[in-house]
Amino acid sequence: MSTVIICLVLAAICVYSIISYRKKISSGCCGSGGGEIKIKPKDTNAKNYPYEYYAGVDGMTCAHCKMRVENAFNGMDGVYARADLKNKTAHILSKCSLNENLIKSTVEKAGYTYYPVKK
Repeated sequence: MSTVIICLVLAAICVYSIISYRKKISSGCCGSGGGEIKIKPKDTNAKNYPYEYYAGVDGMTCAHCKMRVENAFNGMDGVYARADLKNKTAHILSKCSLNENLIKSTVEKAGYTYYPVKK
């Protein structure tokens, strides 16, 4: 009897794994279908931004995740951001001062976990 239960549990895990893997293949690791459009800031000249911030972004794992983080910031007026997948950070340039709570909430609204980074 216990062998049957163990086999059923293993079968359920296999089915769940296959469904999860198919979802990742079709829609990326973060579950998006790729329908988002990249938001480009009006001004991409870094010299025009006097304020500079760095944010740690936990959970960013693919190019789509990177775009989601960048879009979250680049959709704001006077902000230009670039995310770095390798270092799990976002480099944020701004024409006006931003507080840490705004940066944190922007990362979290994009679906990721914020942590402070010093550069």
